[in-house]
Amino acid sequence: MLTTDAGWSWNPLTDVQQMWAFPFMVNAFRAGTVVAVLAAVIGYYMVLRRQSFAGHTLSAVAFPGAAGATLAGVAPLYGYFTFCVGAALIIAAIPREGREGGREEAAVTGTVQALLLGTGFLFIALYKGFLGGVNSLLFGSFLGITTSQVDVLAAVAVAVLAVVALIGRPLLFASVDPAVAEARGVPVRLLSSVFLVVLGTATAATSQITGALLVFALLVIPAATAQNLTSKPFLGMALSVVIALTVTWTSLTVAYYSPYPIGFFVTTSAFVLYAASWGARALRDSHSRPASKTASVTPASEPWISGSVL
Repeated sequence: MLTTDAGWSWNPLTDVQQMWAFPFMVNAFRAGTVVAVLAAVIGYYMVLRRQSFAGHTLSAVAFPGAAGATLAGVAPLYGYFTFCVGAALIIAAIPREGREGGREEAAVTGTVQALLLGTGFLFIALYKGFLGGVNSLLFGSFLGITTSQVDVLAAVAVAVLAVVALIGRPLLFASVDPAVAEARGVPVRLLSSVFLVVLGTATAATSQITGALLVFALLVIPAATAQNLTSKPFLGMALSVVIALTVTWTSLTVAYYSPYPIGFFVTTSAFVLYAASWGARALRDSHSRPASKTASVTPASEPWISGSVL
């Protein structure tokens, strides 16, 4: 959203100095950086584990959470975390063994999403305040981010990333081949439950920047783009972080000079990079020899899986 009468100077240093002259923009970049790193790391596991539908559901239920918090007169942050983590716990309680378990998870996940979205619309109907505030919950806004909110967000991100660092190695193993991982003594079900709670927490944190309806873009697109470019998990995770930071910083800068929601710029720039990654992948595959096979992430081919995973 344009906050001054000045436009682009086409001098990057001048433009950055102009934006960062306002404390809310400094806080927006601080919060955006934290959110980008958090979403990129958690999103990488989400895409690898093929749990994008669960991620979509958690991002959707951020909307009723924020709407309910607004209706109650408290900060939307509390609604984000309450609903997202609560929905994650419900999904985590669903058995996921075998094909039938996967179907049951999808059915219950969709049911939870429908119920909570309906609840969100009820909250909107009961809300008598300024509708523009609700729009920012849906489509994102970097206005009004306070230093205390950034500090809380950073603390949450540190805690979540610490959990990921602790379970990251066995979680990768369980994500690639859960049957083999379970046979080797990896607590696959426990790891799945912990990851869903982590995903719900990351979704709640990311919603503050992108809005409840577009948080899914920052979780899935950078990770999917990175996995198009490399099959190496740690390199892919680092690349996902770089892409998410690029998307977030670019979107914040453009949104500062624009009257349109930041969520539009997040999704558009992320999609452009994703489409480019498909082009790069197709070009790479066309130049590879027919006899060669793309390296896959398997327990036998990746050194991070060999040996003890716990």
